[in-house]
Amino acid sequence: MPVPGDPPNFDRMTDTQAVSGPGTPRTARVAVVTGASRGLGRALARALAEDGYRLVVDARNGDALRTAMAGLPSGAVVSALAGDITDPAHRADLRRAADALGGPDLLINNAGTLGPSPLPAISEFPLDELRTAFEVNVLAPLALTQLLLPALRERGGAVLSITSDAAVEAYAGWGGYGAAKAALEQACNVLAAEEVAVRVWRVDPGDLRTQMHQDAFPGEDISDRPLPESVVPAFRRLISERMPSGRYRAADLMPAGDQAAGDQAAGDQVREGRAGEAPTAEPVLGGPGRP
Repeated sequence: MPVPGDPPNFDRMTDTQAVSGPGTPRTARVAVVTGASRGLGRALARALAEDGYRLVVDARNGDALRTAMAGLPSGAVVSALAGDITDPAHRADLRRAADALGGPDLLINNAGTLGPSPLPAISEFPLDELRTAFEVNVLAPLALTQLLLPALRERGGAVLSITSDAAVEAYAGWGGYGAAKAALEQACNVLAAEEVAVRVWRVDPGDLRTQMHQDAFPGEDISDRPLPESVVPAFRRLISERMPSGRYRAADLMPAGDQAAGDQAAGDQVREGRAGEAPTAEPVLGGPGRP
């Protein structure tokens, strides 16, 4: 557990970690979070550290990643690895780092790419950009999942992949990103049917005030969108209660005490319908968060 007053430990074994070898009781859970230098990934990493997880985090920009992780609670144990999630060598490094901390209990596939900005129509979508979207949003997270699955099975762990309402709705301009997220969702859906010991979740966090969302609407004011931290209670509930495998919306997972903070996010996602109800049909002109 974190020791009050101590700064985060980066990329090294602590005394506590050193005794967590084979045959030794594990003292803390381990989470691997991709794309943790900003936005939702950073918010989730911080929440997990607060909950006592040891972290393996990555991002392409090493300086931004280390700056983000410097804001973790004092004493947090974190292995911060700069790299591209599409690189097999980097994925192998993530697995080794997780093993060094005792083995992964949770994988959060958060890293992703929007694609070109402004968003092009599917009829004009550059095919090389489309390949990149599928490589980053589908193939890379699935490859990392495959790599960590043996350890996750052993520990009864969980895989949590970040998705979007663009995966299930037809928004003009969102064809590349939406198609990639839809492919990721179906792969996760099948994985959940195949894996007994592992929870497989896909979560739509809603429209948040992130750089990716800003890139989707260049030049627009998105300050009305909630911060990523606002939906963290929903993810905490999902993970701590170990809910069944499936697709969830953060707005539907918000604990009662945090519902007021999530009301705006829930309103942004009303087009998907409320829990247990069929999605409502409406024009699809502007994309996520835009009527």
